[in-house]
Amino acid sequence: MTVPEKGPDDVPVDDVPSGDVPVGDAAVGDALSGRDRALLALERRSWAGPGAKERAIREELGMSPVRYYQLLNALIEDRRALEEDPVTVNRLRRIRDARRGRR
Repeated sequence: MTVPEKGPDDVPVDDVPSGDVPVGDAAVGDALSGRDRALLALERRSWAGPGAKERAIREELGMSPVRYYQLLNALIEDRRALEEDPVTVNRLRRIRDARRGRR
């Protein structure tokens, strides 16, 4: 009996379908999560009044506005977010940098 050749993370090479990347490889996880995409989609929208965005954050994403902005600030530093939506990410970075400059 022959022992199958092992690939990354000791996954037998025969068990990995062609074209798929085994778990643990660098290419896995290169896509944004659904939550991250939802954060960017919410930021692309325009808002009618002061409380409309906060209400949408709570209703559509099920999180507090504070948590939303924590996640958003981390997300705009992620290269994957920049690749996904460069216009929104660059706009948010400019706004953040302008606010930092005024402090």
